[in-house]
Amino acid sequence: MSLVRTGVVTTPPTDDLAQRLLTVAEALDDWIRTYAPDVVAVERVFSQHNVRTVMGTAQVSGIAVLAAARHGLPVAQHTPSEVKAAVTGSGRAGKAQVTSMVTRILGLDVAPRPADAADALALAVCHLWRGGGSTVAGAPTGAQAIWAEAERAARR
Repeated sequence: MSLVRTGVVTTPPTDDLAQRLLTVAEALDDWIRTYAPDVVAVERVFSQHNVRTVMGTAQVSGIAVLAAARHGLPVAQHTPSEVKAAVTGSGRAGKAQVTSMVTRILGLDVAPRPADAADALALAVCHLWRGGGSTVAGAPTGAQAIWAEAERAARR
């Protein structure tokens, strides 16, 4: 597994919501055309205490799902706790721990910044380790086999 590129789309908070979502959609379309991914992994939105944060996350997640559909790509969704558990071993890990582990897993010289970039990379790692990556003749990678065994052991 190696990092090809990471990026974060930012928009001025003073812009109209429709314009902000359009900016995100256009950036995602460009990235999909440029990097030709096999799948789009999206954070599964769930109810939190801060409704405003949930709404913003849900709107952008919808844009990502739409971009994937427009390009004929499958979409995988993972909860934040699944992602944290995949990269740190704990579903309650903090952002600093997730960033540290993503940096180690991907063998990066410097931690991805901003934190949203590290979160996106953690989501990608989680998806790959949970069986979402391409494999030869359908055989799991070593990391996927270890993850599957850990999940089986946790259910016992």
